[in-house]
Amino acid sequence: MPPFDLPVPLALCRSVDHVLGHPHTAAIEPKFDGWRCQLLAGAGRLWSRHGTDLSASFADIAEASRALPDCVLDGELVAVLDSGELAFGKLQSRSGRGPRSHEGFTVHLAAFDVLAAFDVLAAFDVLAAFDVLAVGDTDWRPKPYSERRGRLLDLLEGGPPAIRPVPVTSSVATALDWVGALGGVEGIVMKPNRPYVAGRGSGWLKWRQMHTSEAAVLGVSGRTPATQCLILGLPHRGGQMRAVGVSLPVGQAVRHELLPLLRPAGDTEAELPGTVGGLPGADPVYYRPVIPDVVVEIEADQTGPRELGRFRHRPRVLRVRGDLTADNLPCAP
Repeated sequence: MPPFDLPVPLALCRSVDHVLGHPHTAAIEPKFDGWRCQLLAGAGRLWSRHGTDLSASFADIAEASRALPDCVLDGELVAVLDSGELAFGKLQSRSGRGPRSHEGFTVHLAAFDVLAAFDVLAAFDVLAAFDVLAVGDTDWRPKPYSERRGRLLDLLEGGPPAIRPVPVTSSVATALDWVGALGGVEGIVMKPNRPYVAGRGSGWLKWRQMHTSEAAVLGVSGRTPATQCLILGLPHRGGQMRAVGVSLPVGQAVRHELLPLLRPAGDTEAELPGTVGGLPGADPVYYRPVIPDVVVEIEADQTGPRELGRFRHRPRVLRVRGDLTADNLPCAP
């Protein structure tokens, strides 16, 4: 039995804008585009970061873990297509359903030193483990990262090929080579040699590769200037505008630039499903529609809308593009 009640709060990262200048970094890992989870190996139980039981949805991963010693692992569920590319949206197809026949996937715990193995995997679902929380009745969270890492490798040596640890390096250059690999390594995580602490107390730093693009403004959400966000849209087939995301709160300079340009489109609020502004199941987003003739430049961790036709993480609005119109924008997928 684990020495604490499960699920437990997980360690989180603090976002940074640069990969250099962090002298206490002991190890660098890839940041996958997937679902964070914790696994009770041996017993075959799996929970999301927010405590949702995923044991049935990912029963194949849970079953594979029964071949391991009793331990609690922190990891990432990642979807891998037959082409070798990672596809976040495939994870949602498992939600509430579990494995189905003819999916063409196997389950893996991506090892710290076997990232290249993804090149030959014909799989949909991968569990990438990157930390050990407990082994048997011993709490490993107070131990430094280097000891937890070594214990994780020992646990997985000779274990099921479906469960592997993620790669790790001390070289920033090597870590940056991972970014963009297989379409699903979206950044890196830098970790000091400290104990595992829930929340941001572990000192983990997260850097994502950012991309700029343009989108039309479909509306404004938020009751106060400090919380106002933009509903972002792109042309869809047939010429209609389609909402593809909700921005982060807009900075003061951009708000002042937008104020004389935005024209209301009606007197009533509109509603977007939560999938546009976050994950499936998120609360709907209410906004005031505007005529979509203003284009803004945005910065996001994706080159464009992906799964479910939207930006999964909220883009940042950089500036107004007065030189562009909605007709200049590419069509949404």
